[in-house]
Amino acid sequence: MTIEKDDVRGAGWRWTRGAKALTRAGLLAMVGGLLLTATPAKAWWNDEWQLRKKITIDTSAAGANITDPIGTTPLLVRLHTGNFRFNATKEDGGDLRFVAGDDKTPLKYHIEKFDALLGEALVWVAVPNLQPGAKTELWLYYGNKKAVAAADSKGTYDADTQLVYHFGERGTVPLDSTVWGNNAQSVGQPADGAMIGTGLRLDGRMPLTLPSSSALALAGSSGWTWSAWVKPAASQPNTALYSRRDGGNAVVIGFDNGAPFVEVANGGTVQRSATASPIALNSWHHVAVVAGNGRVTLYLDGNAYAVLDAALPALNTLAFVGGDTIPSNAAPTASPASTPAPVADGSNPPSEADAGGSPADAAPVAAAPAAVAMTAFTGDIDELEISKASRPAGFVRVAAIGQGLDKGKLVTFSVDEETGSWLSGYFAVILKSVTLDGWVVIAILMVMAVISWMVMIDRASYLRRQARANARFMACYNSVDFDLTLVSHGSPEQVATLGGKLDNKDAALMRSSSLYRIYHIAADEIRRRSGKGGVPVLSSSSIAAIRAALDGGVVRETQRLNRLMVMLTIAISGGPFLGLLGTVVGVMITFAAIAASGDVNVNAIAPGIAAALVATVAGLGVAIPALFGYNYLISQIKNLTADVQVFVDDVVTRIAELYTSDRPAPLRRGQAAE
Repeated sequence: MTIEKDDVRGAGWRWTRGAKALTRAGLLAMVGGLLLTATPAKAWWNDEWQLRKKITIDTSAAGANITDPIGTTPLLVRLHTGNFRFNATKEDGGDLRFVAGDDKTPLKYHIEKFDALLGEALVWVAVPNLQPGAKTELWLYYGNKKAVAAADSKGTYDADTQLVYHFGERGTVPLDSTVWGNNAQSVGQPADGAMIGTGLRLDGRMPLTLPSSSALALAGSSGWTWSAWVKPAASQPNTALYSRRDGGNAVVIGFDNGAPFVEVANGGTVQRSATASPIALNSWHHVAVVAGNGRVTLYLDGNAYAVLDAALPALNTLAFVGGDTIPSNAAPTASPASTPAPVADGSNPPSEADAGGSPADAAPVAAAPAAVAMTAFTGDIDELEISKASRPAGFVRVAAIGQGLDKGKLVTFSVDEETGSWLSGYFAVILKSVTLDGWVVIAILMVMAVISWMVMIDRASYLRRQARANARFMACYNSVDFDLTLVSHGSPEQVATLGGKLDNKDAALMRSSSLYRIYHIAADEIRRRSGKGGVPVLSSSSIAAIRAALDGGVVRETQRLNRLMVMLTIAISGGPFLGLLGTVVGVMITFAAIAASGDVNVNAIAPGIAAALVATVAGLGVAIPALFGYNYLISQIKNLTADVQVFVDDVVTRIAELYTSDRPAPLRRGQAAE
């Protein structure tokens, strides 16, 4: 069977058409993949903000496991480089916005601390009607450089919250964050590195004085809640952390040899809660007292610690934090005058005299004799909050868990969502979380990918040209009227054109034919043995020599076919290992950063781990196409090598038939023997 030139060209045209179809299909698949990875946000609250993040508050059994009622509560949102992109927001955090899960209702919030340089922020958000045993979602929006700050500290807390101190001030009295403006009347010593930002250092010498405003008045029949984070520095008997006295009436919260207690005095009758196990020194604990309906409950770290059946007395005097009374050699400092904003329920805000206290009110209070003498508390305190309502147990537990070291059980963060970019969604967050070492590995892999693709394209093109050239050569070589003896007595032009069967158009094509080059080796060997002309007579050793020369040509042709194939084997075997190296290093860096920050929730770990895995994906992206291409090219190389070896056997056999001493009379191809 012969192969005509038109058939070869038709096969090449069909191959080109198939390649174009595959290319179009690949482009469509790529576009589809990009559309799938691009997850545009739906129902954006305001698309002027380019980034948003979902915050989930989980009070179910899988999260914080809070079963008691909670209600409206201020939630602490801690932002750091593991869950927030500080480089995409304003330097002061003025573009932060919090929106309810319906993506419509803005929530009140205020910023206690925002440090874009250090990558740390503390934000308080008012979450309305938080339900126990369920998941509540809200959105954090940011990424709007034109936004005007909208923080509202006084709107973050309800009207029942009488006082909130964050203790972030330096050189001034602690300022109240609520609408009542109950600023302290003495300056405290800041304590850096407290539970939530900066705290207050209590040294046992000068307690912090709270005003005796009407907004802080304690009515005996109403509810009352007191809470704070406490870090005792010494274990002493009967230390007063908070005290408020008026004659024979008093409320004292303190520690007795490290065990917290609450003490209530009514008309000189003193009742103290039972103490249990003491807390460890120099460690932070959440202490809360909730009073109402003739019962006082003491909470430690969100759990009920002690219960006292007592009603609170009516008190409208100064209160002290860190001691029982002001030392006789010290006097409290009047707080600066302030004009508080009106409260949400429409009632009149406290007057200036109520908020700051009159000079007579600022005088030391003569405490009635107590059953047990109190000593001053030494240690740190943070996030003091007082309310004129009995907060439910779930409210206290949310504060203890959400503000404490176990916050990951209550509050989790999703990845960022972006607007107006095909890189939006999870893919963008992953890429932007890749560390420098990961990009170095990915860059090396990209270079390997480019090289492997160039090799595959080069080899595929070369093999295709050689297959076409070999097919054209064999069509002429196997023609009926071709006589191999012309290599011994024909002219160089006749030898090169196979007796005129190859035209000028075929000359360029034959440069790619391995069979044509083998044919020339055989022709050169025969002509060298022809002497001055005529048909040579070849001995068996000459035939063996010609066979050796042809085998050498086969080796060189095989080397040409396998040229640069080693680059594909390097990409196949080295790509995944380089990717794995990048992943391992990225995971190590992620865990080291988590250990340094102390944040162990899954949302701080997940972006770093996902980014580290990008290197492995890149390694597989290099190896998999190289593997497919290598296997395809090897199969084509094997076919071409087999064609060369078959051709060598055919040439040697025909040379032996035509040029050996015992050969029969020469026959032309197609002529039958008599």
